[in-house]
Amino acid sequence: MDGIANILNKKVIFITGATGFLGTALVERLLRCTDECQIVLLIRSSSRTSALRRLDKDLLNNDCFDPLREQLGDRFHDVVSSRVTVVEGDVTRPGLGLDQQGMEQLARCDIVIHSAAAVAFDSPLDGAIEINLLGPSRVAQAIRDASVLRLQHIAQTQTTQPTQDASTATHLISISTAYVAGTHQGDAEEVLSTQAIARNRSSRTTTTVTTDVDIEAEIDFARRLRSDLQTESRRPERLKSFVSAARKEMGSAGPHLLAERSERLRQDWVKESMVEAGKLRSQSMGWPDAYAFTKALGERMLTQQYQDIPISIVRPSIIESAISQPYPGWIRGFRMAEPIIISYAKGLLKEFPGTPEGIIDVIPVDMVVSAILAVAAHGPSFPEDEQSSISTPLRSANTTSQAGNPPVAVYHVATGSRNPLRYGTLVDLVKEWFSANPLYDADGQPIDVPEWSFPGRGRVQTQLKRSIKVLSLLERINSTVPVHSFGQDLSARLEESRTKAQRALTYAELYGAYTETDAVFMIDRLLALYSMLQDNDKREYCFDPATIDWTTYVRQIHLPSVVNHARVRTSPTSTRSVSRSGRALKAILSPDREMAVFDLENTLVSANVVDSYVWLATRHLNGSDRLSVISKLVVQLPRLVAMDRKDRGDFLRTFYRFYENADIDALQKDALEFFHSYIMNRSYPAGLARLKKHRNLGHRTVLITGSLDFLVAPLQPLFDEIICARLDVRDKRATGRLAAPPPTGEARALLLARYAEANDIDLSQSVAYGDSVSDLPLLESVGFPVAVNADQKLSAMAKKRGWHSENWKTAAPQAKQLTAIPPLSNGQSLTGFLLSRAFGIMSQARQGGSRYAPGKPDAGDAGTRRHTASPDRSDQVAPRLASAEVRDTRTTPRLASKESKGTSKVRGTGRDSR
Repeated sequence: MDGIANILNKKVIFITGATGFLGTALVERLLRCTDECQIVLLIRSSSRTSALRRLDKDLLNNDCFDPLREQLGDRFHDVVSSRVTVVEGDVTRPGLGLDQQGMEQLARCDIVIHSAAAVAFDSPLDGAIEINLLGPSRVAQAIRDASVLRLQHIAQTQTTQPTQDASTATHLISISTAYVAGTHQGDAEEVLSTQAIARNRSSRTTTTVTTDVDIEAEIDFARRLRSDLQTESRRPERLKSFVSAARKEMGSAGPHLLAERSERLRQDWVKESMVEAGKLRSQSMGWPDAYAFTKALGERMLTQQYQDIPISIVRPSIIESAISQPYPGWIRGFRMAEPIIISYAKGLLKEFPGTPEGIIDVIPVDMVVSAILAVAAHGPSFPEDEQSSISTPLRSANTTSQAGNPPVAVYHVATGSRNPLRYGTLVDLVKEWFSANPLYDADGQPIDVPEWSFPGRGRVQTQLKRSIKVLSLLERINSTVPVHSFGQDLSARLEESRTKAQRALTYAELYGAYTETDAVFMIDRLLALYSMLQDNDKREYCFDPATIDWTTYVRQIHLPSVVNHARVRTSPTSTRSVSRSGRALKAILSPDREMAVFDLENTLVSANVVDSYVWLATRHLNGSDRLSVISKLVVQLPRLVAMDRKDRGDFLRTFYRFYENADIDALQKDALEFFHSYIMNRSYPAGLARLKKHRNLGHRTVLITGSLDFLVAPLQPLFDEIICARLDVRDKRATGRLAAPPPTGEARALLLARYAEANDIDLSQSVAYGDSVSDLPLLESVGFPVAVNADQKLSAMAKKRGWHSENWKTAAPQAKQLTAIPPLSNGQSLTGFLLSRAFGIMSQARQGGSRYAPGKPDAGDAGTRRHTASPDRSDQVAPRLASAEVRDTRTTPRLASKESKGTSKVRGTGRDSR
């Protein structure tokens, strides 16, 4: 056999799936190891990125090309441009979606390497069928359709008229998987299942599951199932469940976000149902999942319907990091083993399905590339004088029934039959390596890797499912704890534990079948091909598994690469100069930012609208009347909390009705005292420091809050703009209504967008700080969202989305006022007053009576129960906020329902406007 590079230099090679792991390595090797080979790449465009742009972004920018980039220097892009052609297309579309120019490019190709695939083991059934099952046949049909153009192309370069035969036909190399063997046990030969079925060979004596499958019926079923599930997902009962789940998850985030989330839940339900259908259907037919099932059917359809096309099928096992080329350890993305290895190193996985003596059949990616290029150089079949090196069963099994057509050559690229890596050996190597090179936790402590057990898959899944149910129940219970309490930390821990258990369950379900496989993939044909190579090609294109030293590969090549790509902590102080949180904070405080937007409550101060109301309402009351105000608030607390969780705007509108008939001048005077005596003690120094940093950097600062204007007026010098709620006023008294809709939820995002447009500010270059899920629209509207003291729902969302999170605390908590109730006029605290009253009540009880008794419900007061200190003073507890002139009458604001906000803008005076 002539040298591989010499043969391929004369070829034009068409490649699908070039932006994937294997495809990237293929393109790199062809560019680096051949000088003249022309490459045509089928790349799918997206709505935002053209196929040509993806060549640079998704392929050439990968570090796989670093050695070649270093070798060529400034000539790199010129060489690539002269040898690589991009055509736009998609293997899920008829004719690959090629236009006339694309078909002409395909027609001039001598070899087509089809490596595009849906490689996820949990792909939806219909998606796997469209790509894995129908993809190879669509490629073959496109080759057939381009054959006339190909003959015309060849005629232009020859003196005689070419005929359509094996010498002019395009050679199709379809990349499949060794796991088309499914649940086969024992030696799996390099044999087509279609030919085994034709010769009535059972699955016990051949390479793969030989269950007869009506492929057209499977395709039709998957497509109809998608349609049926879409219809089912839109039934009223289903829609109600999606809306309910979205509301539980997002609370008062806003109607549009709730609608988006409920629609996403509907789509996810359809997808998850398709994934489950694919898994169950595949297992019922003898394959572990939809990936192996559709790959097997794809082989069958291709070889049955396109016998006029020279075809080779290459079946790799589990492809892992490179052993030598382009450099040792190169890998793109996480494969099957990496998530399991990293989870074990972090102490998250202590057991996983499998048997110590079982074979983990992994193969370095560069060996797979070498095998594919050897097949491409050799052609689709063996000459007669080469057949003697291959066993008789393989020769007879790979002949086609149609005379005159070349046989289909099948190659396993695997290690299990020649140089097996035992599961127990792999675990020992991993444990020894991470014992010597441990990962570190968030506290800078080394993580001890656990002793690995080898339980059955069923036991592991049962235990994990039980743990997930218990943790989910605890999360639901904890979600009833009021926000901004100790429940927040507990929620974070519960969520983290549940996420770990869910991740482990996913790994067990996806990969358990592959760690427990009993098939041993034979490589007789592969070794026969390898024996034909020249000595220099055996070195440059080595694919003999016997050359792998597993100890060296695992310890010195694969594990260091996995750890590097996982970006995990490998030293007490992070291996990287700046942590992820540090990088995020640096970006947030960059001079390039244009605006910083702050929420107020529980973001800059540990206070809320209820605190301010209670303080103002009780400012000039004695102990008994204060107790009446607090009693009403306690009675309505469950309704208020429920309303706030459902809709923050409705809560504010209702709550601010308590200010009905309040004297505005008196409120403004008391509000200033409230700010200095209460709010300043409840502020977050870190938050105020952050605000100052933004101002020093020249960022425009904006406060947007549901608090009332007279309460936030003292903050005016700190902000360029304050957007807040404002009470409707008539004759200097509040009407109990708002002057405009409150700036909450989605209204905040709209107001901010208008403000940014009016001031020529780029929101993508702005920062926003919020604490609650109701702030989600605000946070989503900017490029740099920050979750501060986040409630349970926002904390979970921020973690999933990778947002920066911080926890700010008030200063000197032991010295702060713990309640929003001012001292009595005689200096006595409410606690002291309540204790003295308690002793008085007990004394009266011993005398046969008590002066405290609940009064009747007040129909005009939203169902609240009116408590009076004594019958002759009931008129002193009135539903009005006292004015400065009548405070001696000890009147209090009415205790209605939740708060609502009108919008007010308070212009800042802290610095010159821009």
